Amino acid sequence: MQRRRIAVAAAVVVAAGAAVAFTLPSMAGTTPSSKAAKPSPGGVAPQILAAMKRDLGLDGDQATARLQRSKWASGVSAKLSAQTGADFGGAWLAADGNTLKIAVTDPAAQEAVRAAGAEPVLVKRSEQALVKAKESLDSVRSEAAGITGWYVDVSTNKLVVVAKPGEQAAAKKLARAAGVAAGSYAVVVSTASPKPLFDVRGADPYFIAVDGGTARCSIGFSVEGGFVTAGHCGEVGTTTTGFNQQAQGVVRASTFPGDADMGFVEVNGDWTPRAVVNDFEGNELPVAGNTEAPVGAAVCRSGSTTGTFCGTILAKNQTVVYPEGAVTGLTRTDVCAEGGDSGGPWLSGDQAQGMTSGGSGDCTVGGETFFQPINEILAAEDLTLVTSGGGDNAGAGNGGGEAAPPAESAGACDDQAVQRSGTLPRARTAQAQPDGAAFRANAGRQTACLTAADGADFDLFLQRLTNRGFRTVASDTGEGDKSISFNGRSGTYRYVVVATSGNGTYDLGFSTP
Repeated sequence: MQRRRIAVAAAVVVAAGAAVAFTLPSMAGTTPSSKAAKPSPGGVAPQILAAMKRDLGLDGDQATARLQRSKWASGVSAKLSAQTGADFGGAWLAADGNTLKIAVTDPAAQEAVRAAGAEPVLVKRSEQALVKAKESLDSVRSEAAGITGWYVDVSTNKLVVVAKPGEQAAAKKLARAAGVAAGSYAVVVSTASPKPLFDVRGADPYFIAVDGGTARCSIGFSVEGGFVTAGHCGEVGTTTTGFNQQAQGVVRASTFPGDADMGFVEVNGDWTPRAVVNDFEGNELPVAGNTEAPVGAAVCRSGSTTGTFCGTILAKNQTVVYPEGAVTGLTRTDVCAEGGDSGGPWLSGDQAQGMTSGGSGDCTVGGETFFQPINEILAAEDLTLVTSGGGDNAGAGNGGGEAAPPAESAGACDDQAVQRSGTLPRARTAQAQPDGAAFRANAGRQTACLTAADGADFDLFLQRLTNRGFRTVASDTGEGDKSISFNGRSGTYRYVVVATSGNGTYDLGFSTP
């Protein structure tokens, strides 16, 4: 049988309950073209630059510079989050797309922010405190009548609760029920009613059986062994067929509603995952990596109904209340979308960001759209994004908390973004890092390296904060220097250094996605 290429398109489920009649689009509309988009001198596909010019008013040089600045800001934000630990208040790019602002709660941390090339903002509440408040709201989401969602707004240093018109009192009642302090949140009124974009007639479709009928979805991003898409596109165990009605694969993971809107389809040997996004104009846009862009960064999405549109990331980790139930962890944007664009890919330059979940409005009057961050499913299911090279790949290999091989020497720690040192006075003592506190990390790969004084045996543990306290998710024990490589979900983490035997100083280096 002829091998078929997996294209990247939008995902959608047609309303189930009865058989759905459909007509397959022509081959030109359902398979990726052979025309690969050639990157500009700045490394960005010209189709992305053209969309940014149309939607953001940027010329080619300005768009390229903004994307490069966004990638730089991602690295600086991650480093400062780990460096400042519990003092970190969040990061965002200002409206100019160039100024990176870093909020901190400790005045002493402002110098580290300036040294990194960012602008410090002194705030009252740490990002950890705001995220904890948001998670308190998540715990009572079943009581969210009249509310469409909530999220942490790092630029105002507050939790924002989005209420329907006339439902401000309901928002305050929900906050009180969750135990959120009055001064730490704000209520915003919105007429938007977010919904999953189920009604897509996508290009490059695949099909699933739903309650005796047929539902149609489209592919998101290619990963090794298959592709990721929206979670509302089939339950675990559902079989799929491709656009050519040939057997394609099986849904191996699906979450919706709840903690995410994400799914993974494992394909058979007749389908070959490729590192491209179909722009629905006869081009294939390259996917080089999956570095997460910060709040304020430019982002573009592709969808089979409306094509390619661009805008700005407005907030992360938002809980959105859909008619089917609340979904947490989504990213909010001001990019328009319509039915048929659901599940489609989001790119910042050539870096994969996520898959369309839902939204409100349309591309005539405008609106807002939410996407599911791709790094969450890469970490949760230990998947590897198929890339064209030239970018980071936070989902690659050695996931699930397995320790990487020990570092060859103390020098192997020098390339880690954050450096910390300490002293353990005797055996069976321990220290938490950074500086006795914890740090926020995006989804993706975290790495660390530990060297100890001669004659001492120190072990290294990475712990994640849960509703039952800190729990170890990765470790390296035994003799010699230690190192950890862990592919995890976003959250609050800390490293713990334990003296198994001996005492003395240690050096710890670690990096976050």
